Amino acid sequence: MKVAVLNYSGSVGKTVIASHLLEPRIAGAEVIAVESTNESAADLGLDAEQLRGDQFGRLFRKLLTASALIVDVGASNIEDFLAELAKYDDAQAEIDYFVLPVVSTGKAQRETIKTIAALASIGVEPHRIRVLFNMAEGSIAEDFGTILREADQAGGFIANPNAVLEKNEVFELLAKRRMSIKSVVDDPNDYRVLLRQSDPADEDRIEELGDKAALQALAKRVWRQMDVAFVEVFA
Repeated sequence: MKVAVLNYSGSVGKTVIASHLLEPRIAGAEVIAVESTNESAADLGLDAEQLRGDQFGRLFRKLLTASALIVDVGASNIEDFLAELAKYDDAQAEIDYFVLPVVSTGKAQRETIKTIAALASIGVEPHRIRVLFNMAEGSIAEDFGTILREADQAGGFIANPNAVLEKNEVFELLAKRRMSIKSVVDDPNDYRVLLRQSDPADEDRIEELGDKAALQALAKRVWRQMDVAFVEVFA
C-alpha cells in the first residue's frame, strides 16, 4: 500500500499519523518526509528520507518501484508537492490513498476541504481520499460538523466518523524521547512490577520507573485505538 498523508492545514498531526499509526501497520513501508521546515518522522526517531516538495523526481521513482510507501507531506511543501504531482502523467494514480488528518478547529476543517478540492482537480477519485478525525475530545458529529456536512452534501471523499484518534499527551512524551509508540508497546518490561519491587529509598530509580510505567500505560491504550482507526480509515 502507498499512502500520502497531507493537508493544507498545519498542526493537524500528519507526522504522528504517518509515523505512529501507518508505518507500524503497513508491512515493509518506507517513510518519506516531504518537509523543509517542520518536524518530520526522523525527528520522532524513525528512519525516514527527507525531501523538499520540488524534489519530486526522486519521489516519483520511489512511487514507481515501491510496493509500500508512506509520504508525509508537510504543510509548507504541499503546494510544490501537488504541482509536481500534476506535472507527471497519472502520477497521482501511483498513490493508493490520500489520508487527511483534521482537527476540530474551523480553520483546519476549511483547509481540509480545500485540500480535497485540490486533490480532485488533479484526478484523485473520491474513494481514495480519506479523512481521519484527529485529536478528538468530544462528539465527532458536533466538533467536526463542517467536514461531515461537506461529505454528505458535496461528497468527493470518505469521512468515516469511526476513523478517530483522541487527543493524548503520549505523542508529546514520545517526541521528547525520540521514541516510536511501537517501541514502547513492544518493550517486554512490566514497569509497574519493577516499580513495586524497587527500593523506596532510591528516588531516582522510582522516578525513572514511574515515568516509564506511565508512558507504557498511555501508549498501550492509544495503540489499541490506533488499531481500530487504521481499519476504519481504510474501510
